[in-house]
Amino acid sequence: MSEQVEKAFQKQQGIFLNAKTVGKKAKTIRWYKDVGLGIKTPKEAIEGTYIDKKCPWTGQVSIRGRILSGVVVSNKMKRTIIVRREYLHYVPKYNRYEKRHKNLAAHLSPAFLDVQVGDHVTVGQCR
Repeated sequence: MSEQVEKAFQKQQGIFLNAKTVGKKAKTIRWYKDVGLGIKTPKEAIEGTYIDKKCPWTGQVSIRGRILSGVVVSNKMKRTIIVRREYLHYVPKYNRYEKRHKNLAAHLSPAFLDVQVGDHVTVGQCR
């Protein structure tokens, strides 16, 4: 049980773990959902053993609102990445554009373990 790294026992909400299986092979019960928006559920979310209440496939958050994209500039935090979004701002006095950027912190689900600095990612807004 490598997912038990917190002080409190980690389990998915609504899943009963103490079922008595007499003479049957114990099957791990895992709850997951389809978030929609044309995004397929990752295989790691279906077959994995991680517990993450902020994961859109196995947790209790829903993706709604804006869908944003950018480049990963940092992944040093636990389950969090920093996404840099660049855009152009118009300056009417000079009739030109200037480059600007915003940094956005986004939750990184354990279903995506291979996200590196420099990757182009798409993130969804949630509550």
